[in-house]
Formats: sequence, structure tokens, C-alpha cells
Amino acid sequence: MQIETKSLAEVPSPPPGGDRGKPMSQRTGDMRSQPLTIKNVAKAYGQLKVLDDVNLDVGSGEFLTLLGASGSGKTTLLMVIAGFARPDSGAVMVGGTDIVRTPAHKRNMGMVFQSYALFPHMNVAANVGYPLRLRGAGRVEIADRVARALDLVQLGHLGERRIDQLSGGQRQRIALARAIVFEPRILLMDEPLSALDKKLREHMQIEIRRLHEKLGMTTIYVTHDQREALTMSDRIAIMDRGRIVQIDEPRRLYERPASRFVADFIGESSFLPIIVEAGIARFGDLVLKTGGRLDTAPRQLLVLRPEKLEILGSEQAPGLNVLSGILTELIYQGESFLCQIALGEGHTVVVRGPTRRDTLAGLPELGGSMRLGLHPEDTVLVPDA
Repeated sequence: MQIETKSLAEVPSPPPGGDRGKPMSQRTGDMRSQPLTIKNVAKAYGQLKVLDDVNLDVGSGEFLTLLGASGSGKTTLLMVIAGFARPDSGAVMVGGTDIVRTPAHKRNMGMVFQSYALFPHMNVAANVGYPLRLRGAGRVEIADRVARALDLVQLGHLGERRIDQLSGGQRQRIALARAIVFEPRILLMDEPLSALDKKLREHMQIEIRRLHEKLGMTTIYVTHDQREALTMSDRIAIMDRGRIVQIDEPRRLYERPASRFVADFIGESSFLPIIVEAGIARFGDLVLKTGGRLDTAPRQLLVLRPEKLEILGSEQAPGLNVLSGILTELIYQGESFLCQIALGEGHTVVVRGPTRRDTLAGLPELGGSMRLGLHPEDTVLVPDA
């Protein structure tokens, strides 16, 4: 079956008087992807502040990920958006309308839970069609839209299958089909891949991203997995202790973290103390070349990503920042290896390289000297706080 998808601009406006009574497939008012705005949202349980004055704008059709450790507030924020938790203060705006007091079942949002929450006594088709039954859709329309939703997640042949006959990946897809079958204006996903093994999880990341690009549905996704967030998102909002500490596109967030916390949380990093005086940044006796504007704070940290460091031989390295140290550990990791290098005064850095013969052959024995190069454009400083 070939599925025809329309862009938001192609969806016609509802006629005067609304579209109540029309088949679900012809109701246009609730089928548009819409922007979301969070304004000054706060939530506390007793003395514990779970959300602390959160502000967030999500564009129509955007895939935004809330990323953070356990207890950072990301799931609570998702529950506030969904209507399963009431904030103590603040507003949740969808398409310019505050929905804080709107019950969850009237918000027209699709939800995929971590546990999938599928009904074991129903087959696949009945599970997917359940939201349409609640909305009063007719039998023929339900069958048609269920078939299209199952085709979108590439499980059109499993409509009669029982839930207990499905694999973990299939259950995840069925939960996703159920969440999108009624064409919600916003799709919410709470760590839906956490129960899957690594290989299947990585495959489903690509599948969900592909489906999002096809549907153009505003999506808010919660995860604690930074690689998952980098793979799937248009933008990532990193949360810590109930606040959004940085929000940006994945590459910029990784390449230009605004703080040590962000640099440490998303990706691997080593940190070296830097002194800035008279517009010059120094690590010990090394004067650093930087590719951007230098902050004037006297004490900062140099962020070193393992893959950004270049292993040098005895050749000259004009234009690079060069660090010298002793190889203290070599760890084989299949497609790559990690080296730990002691720079002196208790400072260590880690460098990652591909496990090619020429690269490995150029490494010294443990205890040998190593030189590392860092391009000025990769010389990133963050506040020492």
C-alpha cells in the first residue's frame, strides 16, 4: 500500500462551524502539527524542586529531545506537557493557547511510554485502533487508518497477531503506530527504546527519525542516552536539577558546550585548567591558539574530546596546539582504541584513534613519550565552575 502524506501547508482549513461529525480522516482542526511553548513552569514535591522556572519553545514539526540524568526533571516536564502532572505555576501553550487546565485526554497528544502500555487482551490491530474507537470513528475508517499506521511502521502484516507473540522491537513499533494513528498535533515519547538491546535500539533510532521526517509531527522525546539524542534530534535541551542548562542543535551542542557540565555529560571529555591574562590563554607554559573569541574570565577549562586530538610523531606541527606526555594506558575497543596520557602535575588526557595497522604501529610502548596536536578550531574553553 502506498501512503500519501501531505505537508502542513497542504492541509485545508476547517469550514465555518467546525468539522464535528465528519469522519476522523476529514477532521482538520486537530490534525496539524503545532508549536509548543513552556513559560516559567515550576513543579515541586514538598521541598524538592523538580522543575525550576523552565522556559522552552518547540517549533512546529521539530524533533526536540529532553536529555538528562535521572532526577534532572525531563520526565516530569514531559508529564506536565502531556497533562498527567499539573505544574505549580507557569503556562503550557500549544498553538498560542494555554492548556495547563486542559485534561490529558483532551490535549490531542500522542504518547509512547517506556513500558509501551499495550493491551495484552487485544490483538495488534485492536491496540492500534483503540484511540480511534475512543474518538468515535467508524469501523471502516478505523480499519483503513490502522492499516496505514501499521504500514508506516512496516508491520502491516501483523494486524491479527497477539501482543505476547511480538518481539520487543515489534511492540515498540506497535506503540508508536497507536500514538500516531489519530494524527495528534504533538507526539511525546518517554524513553521508548530503553528496554531494547543495543543493536535494535540503534536501528529503531533511525526508524523513528525516518518516520518523523515523513510525518513532520512535532515530537518531544525524553532520554538519558546522549548518543541517542545526538542521532535523532533537530535540537537537544540538556536538563540538570530541574532547569534547561543548554539547548542547541546536536553538532553545536557537542562542538561548543557552554559549561563543564554539558561537555562532561554529552560525549567524552578531559579537562585542563587554563589561565587567561591580557587576552592570552595558557596551559602551563603552552600558549593556546584558539579559533574563536576568547572569554575574559581568568580561570577556564580546556575541553579535550578524545577524537579531536591528533597523535603526532617527531614532525613539526605548525598551527596546532601541541601537548606532550607519557603513555600510561592503551585500551583496545574493536574499531578504535583509547590511549591515556599523563601530562604532568596530575593532569591526564585521553585520545581515541582508529585501529589501523599504521596508527597502532606508530604508538610507543607504555611509559613512552607521546605528542598530541589540537587544532585551534577544536580548542574549546568553558567556565571553570
